Amino acid sequence: MKMRRFVMLDRDGTIIRECDHLSDPNDVELLEGAAAGLRTLRNLGCGLVVVTNQPGIGRGQIDEARLGEIHARMNTLLAAEGVTLDGIYYCPHAPEANCDCRKPAAGLALRAAGDHGFVLTESFVIGDKRCDIDLGRNIGATSILVRTGYGDNEARQPDLKATHVCRDLLEAASVIEGYGK
Repeated sequence: MKMRRFVMLDRDGTIIRECDHLSDPNDVELLEGAAAGLRTLRNLGCGLVVVTNQPGIGRGQIDEARLGEIHARMNTLLAAEGVTLDGIYYCPHAPEANCDCRKPAAGLALRAAGDHGFVLTESFVIGDKRCDIDLGRNIGATSILVRTGYGDNEARQPDLKATHVCRDLLEAASVIEGYGK
């Protein structure tokens, strides 16, 4: 029996609109094509987890309760579109903390794989920043840069080593479909 493949997704600029220091759940807005892309991935049988750096917690700009409200709002918007996530994993540390969970370090991916029983090297990482692509490379996953959020600027960097570059989550889902179920 083939193991279920998982997609690890960045949050801001990938699923929801990029907001500088998002702190208000009312500012959460799904990106165009995000719900359709996630639905397609679900229809392919993929597991879906969010892996996100949230340094505002470590810097005292937002607390974990407020982050929970933001995630609840995102989940509500996704549910209205027929999409559920298998989990949300976040790093609460500021970059200077040098933790093992801040992307591109593998900590969040290892925790998600342990919780959900998937193989990192058979998974996908989708995001709009270099740290997402580097996470994918660090764990041996297929990495997909989306041109939403910061992705368009990141795609112009000659040393970025994404496996694929896609317009958005919907196009990324069609690329993953090409890998077979």
